[in-house]
Amino acid sequence: MMFNPLRKSVIPFMLAALLCCSFSVLAANKNAGEATEAVNHVLDGLHDAASQANLDKYLGSFTDTGVFMGTDDWERWSRPETLDRYVAERFAGGTGWTYKSVERNINFSAEQNIAWFDEITVSKKWGRFRGTGVLINDNGQWKIAHYAMSVLVPNEAWEKVAEINIKTFAERADK
Repeated sequence: MMFNPLRKSVIPFMLAALLCCSFSVLAANKNAGEATEAVNHVLDGLHDAASQANLDKYLGSFTDTGVFMGTDDWERWSRPETLDRYVAERFAGGTGWTYKSVERNINFSAEQNIAWFDEITVSKKWGRFRGTGVLINDNGQWKIAHYAMSVLVPNEAWEKVAEINIKTFAERADK
């Protein structure tokens, strides 16, 4: 067998490359874990602020131009015009609303500066909902740019709900 000096020098290079890749993967996983924790903190904080009627914390969870989409077709609350006014009126008496997240999925852009999520929330008074939305990391601070809430309807109940839905929208149109 012939001695190949090139082969001997390749091994340390390959080991160094493997170590660099390993550290990159570990750093990316750490950053993803930190970002996930931060997004969870914002969303849990939003729900907590709503249950405590904490106006500053609730609105502070959104970007300055954030939007909240409610469950009715006309409920598009944008900041600062309509969302700030609506939430201030609702919280003025010290009462908000309580939704607890029981399941959440979060995804990130490659740059990890945009996150999108879906969650199942539960209200003792109103039942189960799905929240979906987008958060933006602006200078190290995650804020909600868009949150949409929809009512979850079991497939077995859909026919009855659809009848009520069609009838109600028809009645609105007649007014």
